[in-house]
Amino acid sequence: MKDNKIIGSKIQHMRESKGLSIEEMAERSGLSVEQIERIEGNVDFPSLAPLIKIARVLGVRLGTFLDDQSQLGPVVCRKGDLTGDGIGFTNNNTEGRKHMGYYSMAEDKSGRHMEPFLIEVAPSAPGEAFTPSTHEGEEFIYVLQGSVEILYGKNSYQLSEGDSIYYDSIVSHHVHAAGNEPARILGVIYTPY
Repeated sequence: MKDNKIIGSKIQHMRESKGLSIEEMAERSGLSVEQIERIEGNVDFPSLAPLIKIARVLGVRLGTFLDDQSQLGPVVCRKGDLTGDGIGFTNNNTEGRKHMGYYSMAEDKSGRHMEPFLIEVAPSAPGEAFTPSTHEGEEFIYVLQGSVEILYGKNSYQLSEGDSIYYDSIVSHHVHAAGNEPARILGVIYTPY
């Protein structure tokens, strides 16, 4: 499993290899210079939306930051393979606490178009404000344990164990644990590149 330091370094290396300055990356991605510096400097790991914007500027898939792409055939992910800390995502801002831990279920699969994750969703802090995300692509979520709330556009969906949702990611959305208990979900993310 990759850690945030490897991902930040990989993004920096890819940006530099393409001859892009941080300022050029910020302008092309719509992100701030500070946000890119924090990502590359391993200060924080953002939500998916900024990573997708960075991937587009660099001309790579989202999964390029997360894997080694070594397997051409099928990749089997055993229950015991999903250990360690995973990758923590914040609530889409530089002050955000890490509220989701992502465990890639196909990090070695080369040329894939979907990103399957086992996701641990921490309970929200009392009064926590949610910062929605928007990006191209589609997402599928299946609740394995606990319950989650998905804010999607102007609607809210409560999902419990065994429920699922499939939606277009271009619509403003946010996924968080419902109530005070953590949740565990299977998330499959598709982003065209």
